[in-house]
Amino acid sequence: MERIILYYSEGGKTKVVAETLALNLRCDICQIKDLKKRNGIRNRLSSSIDAFRETKTEIYPPTLDLEEYDTVYIGTPTWANSPTPAIITLIDSCDLRGKDIILFTTASASDGEATLEKMEMKVRARGARVVQQFNLKTRDKSAAELQKDTERLFKVLDLELY
Repeated sequence: MERIILYYSEGGKTKVVAETLALNLRCDICQIKDLKKRNGIRNRLSSSIDAFRETKTEIYPPTLDLEEYDTVYIGTPTWANSPTPAIITLIDSCDLRGKDIILFTTASASDGEATLEKMEMKVRARGARVVQQFNLKTRDKSAAELQKDTERLFKVLDLELY
């Protein structure tokens, strides 16, 4: 069974979670980059609006061949109770038919449930099956605390099964 973790991270917290998962799963990992400038106060507001509206963006890599993977992890921070534009674009551009998907979000304020629901709806529409999903709270947590929380969830959710 081949697995890959696809994720977007603006502030680095989702990256910590994705890298911790990849280390524990001993699997491939790919960071999705948004080519639109997203940092700064004005850009942050615009980015939240883009996420809420499910606006597409230019990403790198622009396409991914997931043929060799059975299980795909997709991770994103929560922006305006939504997945980021980069992850929305990624999901809409991938052939996910027959794939098992594990969704994860990071969120400082919300519980991430709305984000997970939106992602689940999108991946199901692309022919995938969501087998697990989770949210990690990130407010005021160090990278070490996030690693510890991710490793705990890895065991509790028995993610090695997927």
